[in-house]
Amino acid sequence: MASDSITTAFRQPRAVWAVAFACVVSFMGIGLVDPILPALSSQLDATPSQVTLLFTSYLVITAVAMLVTGWVSSLIGAKRTLIVGLVLIVAFAAAAGASGSIAQIVGFRAGWGLGNALFIATSLAVIVGAASGGFAGAIVLYETALGVGIATGPLLGGLLGDISWRGPFFGVAVLMLIALVATVVFVEPTPVPQTRSSVLEPIAALRHRSLATTSVTGLLYNWAFFTILGYAPFLMDLSAMRLGFVFFGWGILVALFSVFGAPLLKARFGTPRTLYGALLGMALVSLAIGIGAENRWVVIIAVIASGIFVGLNNTLVTTAVMSIAPVPRPVASATYGFVRFIGGGLAPFVAGKLVEHVNVHLPFVVGAVTAVVGAVVLSTVRPALDAADEEERRPESEERRDAEAAVHAVPTVEEEAVLAETALVEDRRFGSGRS
Repeated sequence: MASDSITTAFRQPRAVWAVAFACVVSFMGIGLVDPILPALSSQLDATPSQVTLLFTSYLVITAVAMLVTGWVSSLIGAKRTLIVGLVLIVAFAAAAGASGSIAQIVGFRAGWGLGNALFIATSLAVIVGAASGGFAGAIVLYETALGVGIATGPLLGGLLGDISWRGPFFGVAVLMLIALVATVVFVEPTPVPQTRSSVLEPIAALRHRSLATTSVTGLLYNWAFFTILGYAPFLMDLSAMRLGFVFFGWGILVALFSVFGAPLLKARFGTPRTLYGALLGMALVSLAIGIGAENRWVVIIAVIASGIFVGLNNTLVTTAVMSIAPVPRPVASATYGFVRFIGGGLAPFVAGKLVEHVNVHLPFVVGAVTAVVGAVVLSTVRPALDAADEEERRPESEERRDAEAAVHAVPTVEEEAVLAETALVEDRRFGSGRS
């Protein structure tokens, strides 16, 4: 089943590939600035904690904006929401490249985060609705885009950042402009849904224990993840080019374990046990950095190795949220994105402050603790995760028998598309006309 999902994920219409390419470029923005963080600090006369605000403004605004993405999409339609998000990313990435101070870059990164939220939340729904192979294949494709974007972002940042710290920002602006044109050309127009989404839906969804618990797990994991991503570059004392290659190695592991490792390990051990292992692995590499912070090679090896656990967590926590949340998938995605990106946004800034006021070891010890606590929190919804795994393993004949018995039910693949488009593009043909 895992290999079938992987194979099917890459047989897609042009519209899906256009959005997936835009996703790659969008996710580049997460690790793009890593190789230039030390250069920004030295050339713009900023402290490390001030520089880490590039992550904080970007991710916190992304998190908050996640709450309104469904509402915006229900007002103007999915394609227009994608285009607005892409236009904002192009404009603010270019503006960041033209900035003259760290405060300006931090501000423009916030606008970038707004565009990122509008694009990411809607793109997931569009890919799930339009992709062949149903929900599982769409998630694999989406996580592939995430992995490739995260992997190539630091490499692009290192190559262009070795020329100038402005280069990575202008580079993303150009690539996202290409993605914008592809989206305009290949993604078909979508009607405005007759039923408008409420801005309160993602917050109200937190009353569901399964969604709230997995979202908190995402927050705790992202705290450890972005502590490493946001502050480890300051410990390596490397040029932008070399930092780019370190995080490229890290990103390659993220991509491999997102696309191939996660489905295979899930099929072998199940979602809960695989995630326990991934979270504990994340804790160990974070602790290794905390203990060996003065040793460049310890930090480099631990950062690269963390890509294994980042890849597993990215895929499996996202899949878990979508599988067990008792709300439409766009709402679950917005709720989960809001909670987890809050953790990712605050962690680098807190890490910088802890280094300034205590020592360089503490932020990574805190990250290790949050990852362990994340595993404990996740264990409280293990029955729901096991049930979701069991449902996925059901024989096809049993699924057909149940579908025939439920004469008033929506067919499985069609139901996936309708759920994915709820509050976004409910009446478009992605939902009901394609299997």
